Amino acid sequence: MRYEPIDSFALMKRAAGVLVDALLHDYGNYGRFVVFAGPGNNGGDGIVMARMLLSRGYAVEVWLASDERLSDDCATALEKLRAAYPLCPIGVLTDAVPDVPSDSVIIDALFGSGLCRPLDGRFAQMVQMMNSLDAPVVSVDIPSGLMGEDNGDPKEGRAVVCAERTYTLQFPKLSMFFAENEKYIGKVRVLDIGLSKRAMDETEALTHTIEQDWVCALISPRSRCAHKGCFGRALLVAGSQGMAGASVLAARAAMRSGLGLLTVHLPVCNNEIVQSSVPEAMTSIDACDTCFSVAPNTAVYTAIGVGPGLGRSDDTAVALHALIKNSSVPMVVDADALNIFAQNPTWIDELPSGSVLTPHPGELARLVGESYSGYRALTRARDFAIKHNVCVVLKGGYTAVIDSNGDFCINTAGNAGMATGGSGDVLTGVVLALLARGYSAYDAARIAVYVHSVAGDEAARELGETSLMAGDIVRHLPDVWRMVERV
Repeated sequence: MRYEPIDSFALMKRAAGVLVDALLHDYGNYGRFVVFAGPGNNGGDGIVMARMLLSRGYAVEVWLASDERLSDDCATALEKLRAAYPLCPIGVLTDAVPDVPSDSVIIDALFGSGLCRPLDGRFAQMVQMMNSLDAPVVSVDIPSGLMGEDNGDPKEGRAVVCAERTYTLQFPKLSMFFAENEKYIGKVRVLDIGLSKRAMDETEALTHTIEQDWVCALISPRSRCAHKGCFGRALLVAGSQGMAGASVLAARAAMRSGLGLLTVHLPVCNNEIVQSSVPEAMTSIDACDTCFSVAPNTAVYTAIGVGPGLGRSDDTAVALHALIKNSSVPMVVDADALNIFAQNPTWIDELPSGSVLTPHPGELARLVGESYSGYRALTRARDFAIKHNVCVVLKGGYTAVIDSNGDFCINTAGNAGMATGGSGDVLTGVVLALLARGYSAYDAARIAVYVHSVAGDEAARELGETSLMAGDIVRHLPDVWRMVERV
């Protein structure tokens, strides 16, 4: 408003116009819309939407949460609606349940992202009533009752609208990235309402999403005159009896991510499998036939990856500790190595500078304790990263990458088909390659998470989510590297 400049009601009209365009794109075949409007500016958005829908010939009725103590813009919107369409039904919600036919679309404009406490009393009853109606619900900006960040313990129960779709304005809200809130937000569309780019550039943001142009800017070009030694030499410590596949997937992903040289340290039982599956990699044979038991010399390597398929035997734990103490290059730590850390937490502070840990929520819980919500898990992971001076990749539907100074970003690419065995091993391989090539921990993690997830999206486009396997992600890595290196 200050930068354009534009007054608040004009901005409300602009937002409402974008909302109506999105609404009619998705629900234009419906002939009737019912707006539930709160007393603030979110309610004002809904009332302006009602007037715009009426102007396009749709049947609309409006139900107010209250007709008292309205915000200035909400009151102006209501006054203009009554003046332009005096026959538009406008009621005030009481204990009675409005009659909303199933062929209507409900527009939830009760409360927006500025809500700072759970709904209770009659507002909670309104939400419960809306959820009981047999009609699709579209929420404006955020489902009413959901707060933008921390929503507490979901087991305590909350009055939140369950939307079929959420049209959020300009940016997603942090709470939309937590698994427990998926049932409330439905399908999310982020709508550009034309806020000032200069204002956005000059406003500090605590959270970012990983975008392709961001990733492209981080990637260093490969010199035509370079040789394999210029692109890093990595050690991958992975696999145990029955778990050779983890070694293969991580090794293939590393070699598909621009790595110069790779050595896989493994038990003899896995050697033939890895040598035949990844002939580009060298192998180092452990003294034990079935598991990792002796730390190899790490002097020649520029990065080390450890964890995929490693197992949790006592010998493996001792060897892992020796590997950490004898290494001075960045490490990426995953899977069973994280579980061993959970049993030996003091070892974490012995990790070399610039290391990356890649836990899923269960592994994080073993490291820092159970978290009752996605927000709590994120904040604990952030505290952990700062305390131990490591980069943390908290894997999930929306993976968070957290720097050792507490900065973090969220990845929005990827799909549910990637929730399959071996997907994390592939990510470990990509991170390892980038660390070995000289990228910082935070840059390596951000690039790897994005490339890995977009490769998963490419695989899903070819095969569908149900049939997707981790090997399909590796197979599509070259497509994504071409994409981000060419732009």
